Amino acid sequence: MTVTTNQRTTQTEKPAWQQAVRHYQHSDTWTSVWQIFNSVVPYFVLWYLAYRSLEVSYLLTLGIALFAGLFGMRIFIIFHDCGHGSFFKSRRANNIVGVITGIITFTPYYAWRQAHAVHHATAGDLDRRGTGDIWTLTYDEYKTLSRWKQISYRLYRNPFIIFVIGPVIDFVILQRLPWVCASDKPRDKNSVAWTNLALLTIAIVMSLLIGWKEYLLVQIPIIAMASSIGVWLFYVQHQYENTYWEHHEDWDFATAALYGSSYFKLPKVLQWFSGNIGFHHIHHLSPRIPNYKLENCHNENEIFQVQPLTLRASIQSMRIRVWDEDRHKMIGYYKPGEEHGEEHTEEALYPLEPNLGA
Repeated sequence: MTVTTNQRTTQTEKPAWQQAVRHYQHSDTWTSVWQIFNSVVPYFVLWYLAYRSLEVSYLLTLGIALFAGLFGMRIFIIFHDCGHGSFFKSRRANNIVGVITGIITFTPYYAWRQAHAVHHATAGDLDRRGTGDIWTLTYDEYKTLSRWKQISYRLYRNPFIIFVIGPVIDFVILQRLPWVCASDKPRDKNSVAWTNLALLTIAIVMSLLIGWKEYLLVQIPIIAMASSIGVWLFYVQHQYENTYWEHHEDWDFATAALYGSSYFKLPKVLQWFSGNIGFHHIHHLSPRIPNYKLENCHNENEIFQVQPLTLRASIQSMRIRVWDEDRHKMIGYYKPGEEHGEEHTEEALYPLEPNLGA
């Protein structure tokens, strides 16, 4: 069954979710420290092994880089939690660890934190798109574009571009540009410059130690792996058929969190590497919950037991392109019945059937 927008709004007006999340909105220092250890140490060990494997086979290097990229993604979750102030009780500790993990993941901490805060405040709001989100147009907006802009949009939404080429361009190039930062605050702008300086220093030192070619042959595939997987996760967390979009006057924060953010059920090993970020509906309701408490919050509260987004359904979501305001769902570039249109099932890829009891 697909839940209608009106049903959603009525149900999420109940304050039960606020009572449910507050018990998990505190960090455990030793758990956080242990997560840093079991994420950062394996990352650098694998980095070294990838470098040494250059003497054997570059295919072996790429295989090791894949695993290092998985740990890089886990480090990004730590960086992400620091940006929300949820990883440590101390703001200073969050900022220090956030800056360091940001350098490891090629992401300026303060600039990213500001853009991501905008994403949390505007996710699902049709009138506040454009910062920290995936470029998404409505069906009518797409149809009114010029042919060249339609081609640009199609290129952007092409899976090879959005999941392979785009992430590398974003993390290696765009994150280096101060004018890409959405904030006008000096600290946010300066964080881009300081991160660039740190990365340049690391690149120079590593080039002197092992050679610039060797450094790039190891670092580029690792950042490519980590960024591609990370962008894929971010995509499926908000881009699925039965997601939530409303204009600002009808937009509701809790509804957008519960219905516009997926519960992406992953195999345990991938859940571990992704830092439980698949429980994204809970994370958007309460970003102050550290990643290692999201699963318990989900399992111990019936209110969050929604239909999961499976791996199979997440792959199917690659065929959605625009938001159909008439039917309140993501569709391809054509509506059913249009000439040369893409076939599209009326059954939602991700039907939500929550129990929102008080």
